[in-house]
Amino acid sequence: MAEQGPGQTPLRLGIDTGGTYTDAALVDAQNQVVASGKSLTTHSQLEAGISAVLKKLPSDLLSKVTLASLSTTLATNAVVEGRGTPVCLLLPGYTAIQIERAKLEHIVRGGACVALKGGHDAGGREHCPLDLDAASRTIERYRNRVSAFGVSSMFSVRNPAHEIVLRELIHSLSDRPVTCGHELASSLGAPRRAVTVAFNASLVSYIDRLIRTIQALLSDYGISSPLMVVKGDGSLITAAVALTRPIETVLSGPAASVVGAAFLAQTENSIVADMGGTTTDVAIVTDGLPAFSSDATVIGAWRPMIESTRVFSVGLGGDSEARFSGGEGLGIGPRRVVPMSLLAFDNDWVIESLKRQRDAKPTPRSNKFFLPLFADSSQIAQLSPVEKKVWERLAERPLELEALYRSAREQAQAAAVMVRKGMVIYSGFTPSDAAHVLGFSNHWSTEAAHLAAVIWAKQMRHVYGWGSFDPNDSSAVSQVVHDRVVSTICETIIKACMATGGPRNETAVFDKINRLLTEWIMDNGTIDGGLFAVNFDPGRSLVAVGAPAPFYYPAAGRMLGIDLKIPKHSDVANAIGAVVGSVVQREHITITQPSQGTFRVHSLEGPVDFSDRSSAFVWAESVASERAQSKAVGAGATAIGTVVKRYENTVSPDDLTDDVFFEGRVTATSSGRPVASPGNQKLPRSANR
Repeated sequence: MAEQGPGQTPLRLGIDTGGTYTDAALVDAQNQVVASGKSLTTHSQLEAGISAVLKKLPSDLLSKVTLASLSTTLATNAVVEGRGTPVCLLLPGYTAIQIERAKLEHIVRGGACVALKGGHDAGGREHCPLDLDAASRTIERYRNRVSAFGVSSMFSVRNPAHEIVLRELIHSLSDRPVTCGHELASSLGAPRRAVTVAFNASLVSYIDRLIRTIQALLSDYGISSPLMVVKGDGSLITAAVALTRPIETVLSGPAASVVGAAFLAQTENSIVADMGGTTTDVAIVTDGLPAFSSDATVIGAWRPMIESTRVFSVGLGGDSEARFSGGEGLGIGPRRVVPMSLLAFDNDWVIESLKRQRDAKPTPRSNKFFLPLFADSSQIAQLSPVEKKVWERLAERPLELEALYRSAREQAQAAAVMVRKGMVIYSGFTPSDAAHVLGFSNHWSTEAAHLAAVIWAKQMRHVYGWGSFDPNDSSAVSQVVHDRVVSTICETIIKACMATGGPRNETAVFDKINRLLTEWIMDNGTIDGGLFAVNFDPGRSLVAVGAPAPFYYPAAGRMLGIDLKIPKHSDVANAIGAVVGSVVQREHITITQPSQGTFRVHSLEGPVDFSDRSSAFVWAESVASERAQSKAVGAGATAIGTVVKRYENTVSPDDLTDDVFFEGRVTATSSGRPVASPGNQKLPRSANR
């Protein structure tokens, strides 16, 4: 896989750890890719996959690396698949109804959402004193049962005092990491901010483990350069900063792919689609810049409050589960499973198990094996005796669900619970398996893919009553799965182009419009015999990247009627995107007018009042600039430049009356080049104790 060219110094090393593959690329001072490689991601032992891909790069070039940068889809995949470690979420000023409506219990993963007395009003004044006694009891109760704490107080963006007090209290009573809402978001919208906090806290262990693994491996390979991490907006931060705000990396992989795809394709206006093992991520690039949003980002069923490249991310990839989907018949994803061809490639004994399944009566458990995925110390400590037994057995080899169900049903049930906890993963029939059967791919076990296709067809017909496949024709079955992936890609691209934010994207009407447009465009874009047409902008191309892209996107491009580009090095676009970005940090400060003639600046230290609007904005701009520059330095930037923008929401009642000021916002953006000098950063204490 490695491609070598004339080495240049200094070199930058980009690493992308995805759900299926870990990629690496070396880029020289002229932005030329001089070497690249791919290796399977080993979830239960990340260092193995990362080390394997580094071994595919020329060792003499690795010694010339002056900057290393990481992108990853692990956090994105965890959100899409509904995984995460247990979290205790403290919510001053919330009610039980608000917690239920925000569906926060779905994110804390066996932890707890606890409403506390406290919170502020929209003006930043204390609405109710904080109940520290109840908070202390809650922290002591959960400190050994969760991997992290989250704190999100009502109106904390107007006054973060209660969040800061609770953060210090947690640090005094627990050694678990803490996430606060005011550190992640500056916009109103308390429920979405709480969702963002919950996700951040639940992802700490994932990112912590990945960063520390890579840091240690870089040292082993003699690479002492700084380690940067790609944020969801495509910019870079130091590894130490990423450990405190992992939610900012939740779209790291997709953002890096957009940057890498635009860099490789050299197109000003395009639709970028990155297809990996778990997700398909779509973004729009206009005039050379990806669309940016703090509101329209969609990850699975969630809209976290993060500033990011506007990415539409869905659970559709080479490893997505092909499954029965009720009235629709065949569904693809969103759950990621281990392809049967990969399982047998790593475990040759699986072939005999599949032959037995092929010759036996199909059940809902056909094609399913259990494999270990990831667990932190808090999850392992809470395992039941049966679950501990399963975990120990999985350390030795994968477990066949049907056999386990017959011999130790209690263990099979425990393993299924561990799948829901994100600790264990199923195997299954996937688009990657279908690609092996159809001859698009041959890097894993083709024999296992054929067997799995036949077993899956029998299961669909005899268990779920769907399909009428020839039980011996694995190709016909695989073609159906392949075609469904192509049509789903087309639907996803159209939906992503329409997902520009706002509540209309969450309505049944929007879904109907999207389906109708998809049908029209995929039917040559004509309506009523050509009365009028619906097509993509002819000046915009579709840039497809990711290892599976060549299997599906040529057909998708033809169906959509859009020019397709699959650039050279597209299979490692994420890794390339990880090292061609810059460091960007933003600071937002809001200004309100709680009463006539009083202009209130909402700062981290609490509200500061001014008697005139101009003074308030001048002070806010100064503070925002200082903080943005400080954040950029902390994020690893040098040669920093800062731009300050002012926004005012005013209304002019008539020609004779002065403007009425409602709200203002100051945004300072500091950007610079990542520091490329020897010396690994000192990381905070590990979250995975």
